[in-house]
Amino acid sequence: MAKNLIAKYIWMVDTIERHGAITRERLNELWMQSEFSDGSPLPRRSFYNYRNGIADTLGIDIEFNQSTYEYYIAHDGTENASKRQQWLLDSMSISGMVSSSADLSSRILLEYVPSAREFLPMIIDAMRQNLRIRFSYRSYKRVNQQNGIVIEPYFVKIFNQLWYVIGYNTADKKIKTYSLDRMSGVNITDSKFKMPEDLIPEEFFADCYGITTNQGDPKRISIKAEPTQAKYLRALPLHHSQQEELHDNYSIFRYKMRNTYDLRERLLSHGSSIEVLEPPELKAQIVDELKRALDNYNKNKKSSKKNDN
Repeated sequence: MAKNLIAKYIWMVDTIERHGAITRERLNELWMQSEFSDGSPLPRRSFYNYRNGIADTLGIDIEFNQSTYEYYIAHDGTENASKRQQWLLDSMSISGMVSSSADLSSRILLEYVPSAREFLPMIIDAMRQNLRIRFSYRSYKRVNQQNGIVIEPYFVKIFNQLWYVIGYNTADKKIKTYSLDRMSGVNITDSKFKMPEDLIPEEFFADCYGITTNQGDPKRISIKAEPTQAKYLRALPLHHSQQEELHDNYSIFRYKMRNTYDLRERLLSHGSSIEVLEPPELKAQIVDELKRALDNYNKNKKSSKKNDN
């Protein structure tokens, strides 16, 4: 019953959002064509119950324009809240579309994403109450699992389809980032903490690409991209500071970012279709990594020839 109700919420939010604004009459017409109706219009009482439920459950307000007699989704004015709401709307829209296409299940191919359902609600609850959490963690950089980690969960962030919690590690006395898919045994403690007044989550990674950061100052970063790759960067900017300088056979993209691990990994993933122009230290790091990769291929090639002989 609850699952079906959420599905109805998703349908209503997605329908109103796609139309921008919609009258009750038009919404009723679409409702009667949906999988939730037996051909009957949506009762007025049910409509208002759903509207209130969407506000309480999803935090999305459906407003009424008295001059046009239309309903619309009210968007929060802050940038971060708008991004969060748009992400939620997009996710719900896709969820509703996929769930209503069971007859095409073999033709809808989905990518595996490690689930955060087990711990994300608990961490959000701890954030709401300002309570520390304790958990075990298996880092890719360590052989053994770390147990008894205690952090003050400040905020969560999604990157490359993985959820992360960022918080103050009470033992190391520094802010650290943890991936939820590598956590286990998460528990909310009774120990309270106070969120630092000068910590603004939206600004924490503002000068970075991805989920890694460092103490260095943001640098002027320039990369040269071939025309095809430039189209991808144009469609999906690496960073909000991105600026493009167009040339006949290439583009130069300029940024103001910190030189982080995630950024270097992303640049390396583009292979020969881009070239780092500045700063010198970032260019040297990319060149060094490419040389090491080439050396590995050459070593493997020589080893393979010896084995053949």
